[in-house]
Amino acid sequence: MNHIYFIRHGATAGNLERRYIGRTDEPLCSLGISQVERLREYNIQADRIFVSPALRTRQTAAILFPQSKLEIMESLAETDFGIFEGKNAEELSDSSEYQAWVDSGCLAAIPSGESISGFKKRCCEAFYSGMQKVPDGKTAAFVIHGGGIMAILEKFAWPKRDFYDYHIGNGTFVEYDCQDFILKKHYAGCKLVKRN
Repeated sequence: MNHIYFIRHGATAGNLERRYIGRTDEPLCSLGISQVERLREYNIQADRIFVSPALRTRQTAAILFPQSKLEIMESLAETDFGIFEGKNAEELSDSSEYQAWVDSGCLAAIPSGESISGFKKRCCEAFYSGMQKVPDGKTAAFVIHGGGIMAILEKFAWPKRDFYDYHIGNGTFVEYDCQDFILKKHYAGCKLVKRN
């Protein structure tokens, strides 16, 4: 059995303005830094630490695990929001392309961006690949984005819930105990331990 932490990076200026910040490489803002510093109270320890390539996730991981080796995984990057990148819903309110995407439940491909199905598949494959490197009985931490956490937990967590039910805030985490990998090319399942 493995123990796994899913940690969402601290807030950025774009997060505070409710902007679609996917590939924009924003740093943590002062609130984001304080959110992550508060997480130190939980004394999170991990044998393997997998991190998105984004500056905000690398900064988060460096604050939480200052003496540890971080394993950057390109496939854990946030969604490519294409023409919506850097904008918020108010700024996009007159866009027919944005309205069509919202009407699809945000499941349609994003113009000049990424489809949600492709994003979910990429994140889940990265999670699976990372967990294959974690020996039984060891702890892993994934310091990533909200969308990646939702995608991974939608596929692997028990009991089953919808994608948006797994949303967590900036600078927070969820903690799971997970069974060993099985041979069917998917993780056997994760049971929630706690949420901060």
